[in-house]
Amino acid sequence: MIKRSIAVLAGAALLGAVPGVDGATKKTIALGDNYYAPKTVTVAKNTTVTWRWPGFEEAGDVHDVKLKSGPKGVKKFQSESAATDYTFKRKLTVSGTYKIVCTLHEEMTMTVKVRK
Repeated sequence: MIKRSIAVLAGAALLGAVPGVDGATKKTIALGDNYYAPKTVTVAKNTTVTWRWPGFEEAGDVHDVKLKSGPKGVKKFQSESAATDYTFKRKLTVSGTYKIVCTLHEEMTMTVKVRK
């Protein structure tokens, strides 16, 4: 039973979703040169999403993360602009669709769907 639990947690960690003590999860989104990866993701309500810029060795252009549109009642958010070694986190507590854009590269977009 312990081996199975460890295997499940290890698999979840590889996918970027790790269950927390209170049932919350975490999801990491990678930023690359003019893209977010993955481009579309579905997460549970109360998930903390972390956008992670590349390390110094892989540095590219400067990017940011801005909420272009979201569910009713969600306050807009925006990260600092960065090129390397930076992270930005946001806990998504409202179900719905969040449209994200890099304000420096309008073609650089992604969608986060938060399920109930």
